[in-house]
Amino acid sequence: MIAALARLRVPIGFICGALVLWLARPTGVAIAIGAPIAVAGECLRVWAAGHLNKAREVTSSGPYRWFAHPLYVGSTMMAAGLAVASDSAAVAGLIAAYLTVTLTAAIKNEEAFLRRTFGDRYDRYRRGTAAAAIDSERRFCLTQAAANREHRALAGLAVAVLLLILKATYNGSFWRAAGPH
Repeated sequence: MIAALARLRVPIGFICGALVLWLARPTGVAIAIGAPIAVAGECLRVWAAGHLNKAREVTSSGPYRWFAHPLYVGSTMMAAGLAVASDSAAVAGLIAAYLTVTLTAAIKNEEAFLRRTFGDRYDRYRRGTAAAAIDSERRFCLTQAAANREHRALAGLAVAVLLLILKATYNGSFWRAAGPH
């Protein structure tokens, strides 16, 4: 069940995204506040993806020094920013439920894979007891971020913000203040 949820998180995300757009009540102010939060989350994801060699090693450089799962932290920041930009409690609840279920499953699935594949090295990384000397000095590489297909998340964020702007414009709420309507 956990593995299936982890694999299905992207398709489920598209369904939730459609619901988010339908439930959203964006205003220009809400978008102006939420979009930078979402962009900061995507910046964290790009930084992490530029250090990550998926399934080949335990990565401990860049944001992996501070977060076990910086891609998921970035995704959570992106989602929080989009929830703010949507200016809807229902959207915030839907996003929180989606993240809680799917990211919990993804993290459990990923950690099981990393323990099977890398054994003690992954456990030492998680405990913070062994800085992985192999990659602790690795520099960020934009080519690596592209190889990890981070451009897809960037494009998705751009589309989401654009759709919220279009909805706010179409509904005449772009110039209205954020908050209860």
